[in-house]
Amino acid sequence: MIEKGNLPNLIIIGAMKCGTTSLHHYLNLHPEICMSREKELNFFIEERNWSRGIKWYKSHFLGQAKIYGESSPNYTRYPFFQGVSERMFSIIPEIKLIYILRDPIERIISHYTHFYSDGTENRSIEEALTELNNNFYLVRSQYFLQLEQYLKLFSDSNILIITSEELSNFPQITMKKIFQFLEVDYDFEFKLNIKSIGEVLKFGPAITSSSFNFNKKFHQSSIKTRKKIPGDSPIITTLSKIFASLSPEIRYHVEKIIYRPFSHKIELPKINDTLRERLREYLTEDISKLKEYTGYEFKEWNL
Repeated sequence: MIEKGNLPNLIIIGAMKCGTTSLHHYLNLHPEICMSREKELNFFIEERNWSRGIKWYKSHFLGQAKIYGESSPNYTRYPFFQGVSERMFSIIPEIKLIYILRDPIERIISHYTHFYSDGTENRSIEEALTELNNNFYLVRSQYFLQLEQYLKLFSDSNILIITSEELSNFPQITMKKIFQFLEVDYDFEFKLNIKSIGEVLKFGPAITSSSFNFNKKFHQSSIKTRKKIPGDSPIITTLSKIFASLSPEIRYHVEKIIYRPFSHKIELPKINDTLRERLREYLTEDISKLKEYTGYEFKEWNL
């Protein structure tokens, strides 16, 4: 019996809070690309979905496409998750990888805000960053440390590094670079070829424009809210079970509406100059290695 589905030939490996959600949805608009409906499959993480097996993984990549892809920022969460690149290489050694980066300190702030908003973080940002070694928030901004796990196995030509600043400031140029990397038509004429109602919900009226220029942003920290009741409360637990049966694109919008009465808007935290300097010093070596490897100066980062 022939197993249904395909193995992916593209994975966005991170980084968290750098625009992976936006990029995932942008890529899915291309007629030659099919991104997984569930964005974060976390298959190559032993503690997550590795035990489900290849049959389960392949079931997320159906239909006819030149490129099948997924986006799991947890794939660059070393050393908390180990062996990810090795498992990936053992199954799909020719995979193309995209690693999207962001000003590392701004990424940390956004990461902290993400967890504070959903109630899993109750400390101040200063308390959360008291100890920097193997810090939950900091390691995700040690980009070269994460990249090293893949460089020891995968060819340089199969890894593309871009920044969220590039994608935000020069969306069409950046997407063209990505399409060239994936060897798909980068001069394709954008047409309204909606794959599902989810496209309309995600992009709104912009999706109907022939001049759509990949500038829709998802999950912005500036509009985050924090639930007023604990995440393990009976109300939230019941609602979460109900929402689990909904498709991801529908669930996102339903949750925003339903949780609104139980939430309040939060302000982005600011870190003091002393802490910012500590973070800069701690990240200096990693950023130097990243610059040397990529040849980029990352001048748009406030370092």
